[in-house]
Amino acid sequence: MWPVHTWLPDAHVQAPTAGSIILAGVLLKMGGYGFIRFSLPMFPDASAHFMWLIFALSMVAVVYTSLVALVQHDMKKLIAYSSVAHMGIVTAGAFAFHVQGLEGSMIMMLSHGLVSGALFLCVGIIYDRLHTREIDRYGGLAINMPRYALFFLLFTMASIGLPGTSGFIAEFLSLAGIYQISTWVALICTTGIILGAAYMLYLYRRVAFGEQKNADAAAMPDLDMRELLLVVPLALAVLWMGIYPESFLAPMRKDIAALDARIARAAPASDSQLKMGKPKAAADETGHAPIHAQGEAH
Repeated sequence: MWPVHTWLPDAHVQAPTAGSIILAGVLLKMGGYGFIRFSLPMFPDASAHFMWLIFALSMVAVVYTSLVALVQHDMKKLIAYSSVAHMGIVTAGAFAFHVQGLEGSMIMMLSHGLVSGALFLCVGIIYDRLHTREIDRYGGLAINMPRYALFFLLFTMASIGLPGTSGFIAEFLSLAGIYQISTWVALICTTGIILGAAYMLYLYRRVAFGEQKNADAAAMPDLDMRELLLVVPLALAVLWMGIYPESFLAPMRKDIAALDARIARAAPASDSQLKMGKPKAAADETGHAPIHAQGEAH
């Protein structure tokens, strides 16, 4: 989370490919897990009190790190800054005090773990061949590495949030939940997603298309069987989550409903006129007004 994110890009640059995959796919999610597992259920009133602070930090993370990613020349640094932007959406969705926001945050952590790990793997594959991560040293890889370009395109589109990939359902649910509590926060987060499309398409265009100016890059071989065995399962998981997200949402609905029932009484007032899902249930004898029934509308 911004502003304590500055260690992450340098850590990714110094780490080997396997280290970057573990860092992006597992360790980076510990903060979001801590918020959902401990902060929200144990301290709902404090979470509601500091909600706008979390929103402010999340919005800065989404927009600022996206702008920084636009000017990166190192592929690993660009993907690392995109990870900070995605985690900003995770925290904003988690603190939206809405079922869709919670679902979006959890799916975003799963999706980002797959997609960012796959992107770092793609960078590692060509780094092993050319031993540089500078974007300008590549170009035209779709000519001599068509299979690589295809998988890299899929993971790039998933990072952007193309419908049919895991990134779409994660971003859509997160933004829908955020919109329930604040229109402006949702719009600013959407701006970050648009910037995300800009820097990811910039990366892909410079690496896969264009003129092959580097003879060493033009001579690189395509994916071998070992590398295909690594990227194919990730590609299938990304498509599976995007095409049939219910298989991932259904197992977590019971826990999300329990969390929603715990935090419902602390949910702050909304400034949004958009209400999605079913209306709130009547308050029970404890005075709570659970809203987990809204999750059934998905």
